[in-house]
Amino acid sequence: MSLEDQLVEILSSVPDWLATMIIGALPIAELRGAIPVAIGMYGMAPEYAYFFAVLGNMIPVIPLLLFLEPVSSYLRRFRVFDMFFSWLFERTRRNHTEKFEKYGTMALTLFVAIPLPVTGAWTGCVAAFVFGIEFKHALPAILVGVMIAGLIMTFVTVTGVSLIDLLSGNV
Repeated sequence: MSLEDQLVEILSSVPDWLATMIIGALPIAELRGAIPVAIGMYGMAPEYAYFFAVLGNMIPVIPLLLFLEPVSSYLRRFRVFDMFFSWLFERTRRNHTEKFEKYGTMALTLFVAIPLPVTGAWTGCVAAFVFGIEFKHALPAILVGVMIAGLIMTFVTVTGVSLIDLLSGNV
């Protein structure tokens, strides 16, 4: 049973719109999982799937942006976490600092907008934290990125469902 099937089974007792929001809020699934499930499995109209998936994907963003710094500061008191965060920050800054310095919050928007694994709102919040992007700049950048990713996923899903229907003769 696939991860999507397991999520749908677990969420079978809640309304489809709420299940879509919950899937959209999950760090692994986000929009990449919520929109295909909403359209393909729940039969939700694309505009509703988009709306509820984007809304769900944005729910964890504000707490993440506000609490990543205090939580990491607290955890850095312990040697193992201090070593981990030092490694993470150094590696991330070494590999991506030039892009973020050159493009600023636009880089954050584009990073979140690409609907691929290891991109999205959750990772965008971590990137904003690592690169010291202020909340007032990070939140709108992530929101715009999520909206663009949602449009891409909705288009890809609707196109895929249409092609499957066409090929199976259900048109």
